[in-house]
Amino acid sequence: MRRPMLTLAALPLSVLMLASCAQPPEEPAEGEAVELGSGPVQEQLNIATGGSTGVYYPIGGALGSIIEENIDGQAGTAETTGASVENIRLLGGGEAHMGIVQGDAADQAFTGTADFEGAPVETYSLAVLYPNVFHAVTLQSTAESEGLECFSDVVGTRYSVGAVGSGNEATTNQVFQSLEIAQDEIEMSQLGYAETAAALSNGQLEAGSWVVGQGHAGITELATTEDIAIIDMCDDERSAIVNGYGGYTEHTIPGGTYPDVDEDVQTIAVWNALVVSGEFNEDQAYEITSAMYEHIDQIVSVYGPGEEYLVPETIENSPVPVHPGAIRYYEEQGIEIPEDLRP
Repeated sequence: MRRPMLTLAALPLSVLMLASCAQPPEEPAEGEAVELGSGPVQEQLNIATGGSTGVYYPIGGALGSIIEENIDGQAGTAETTGASVENIRLLGGGEAHMGIVQGDAADQAFTGTADFEGAPVETYSLAVLYPNVFHAVTLQSTAESEGLECFSDVVGTRYSVGAVGSGNEATTNQVFQSLEIAQDEIEMSQLGYAETAAALSNGQLEAGSWVVGQGHAGITELATTEDIAIIDMCDDERSAIVNGYGGYTEHTIPGGTYPDVDEDVQTIAVWNALVVSGEFNEDQAYEITSAMYEHIDQIVSVYGPGEEYLVPETIENSPVPVHPGAIRYYEEQGIEIPEDLRP
């Protein structure tokens, strides 16, 4: 059911920060199986998100407020991290209790492939949030001079795949693999969003990836100072990626989403999920899922473009099985969880 992908990863120093403020789950006795959902209730929840300028962090902050304001004796704190791959490792190590991650990273963690080769982390969804959209960003002048009409035209260019260990990097590497583009066919950099934007402006890169929510502030900000272009994925490219590994879907960025990008851009997307470890307490999972949807307007207030997706039915796009506590909530809403998403 789950499929592998290829990427690079490293653990940022924020692991140490989270370790200092979290209580790891109790270790089972040697040889003892851990029952799904049987862990203790956590009163102070660390929510692993991403960089402070991204979308994950304000969503995590809104979720923490929902938990504190609506569930007695519980509180949540959004922690800045290197995003998806690191977040899953933090969950697996007990340094975080909840994490917002890209679906492709969750998929590879659950199956023990790519970054998690030989060391799987069983993550389970509480909710599916919104799609992350693949933006291959360049400057308009560069697109014209380099002939960047389809994504594969980036071969031979200086290209940033995203920060080390990020979901951005994971998705970009999977795109390259699906299109049979070897990493030595580009001059690869591993930069975060702000660094990628600066490098584009300074002429140090031809293009770079933003795998983010549509309307991302960082791309909009870059477009206010530079004439940007977003490289289309042509029909055969989208087909190869969607029919490959990672659970991607086709996506259209409407013209006008970003300043001076007037035409629709054809690309791909991957769903984001709120995940926990298998030990996460079942009753607590039910309470958090219920509270989140009862107060979903607080999350919409920090990420308006996600409104159409932030509904219970979106759980059907989960990249990993749904946690039993969350299943209880969805079934109360009349939503049937597919068999392949049941633990």
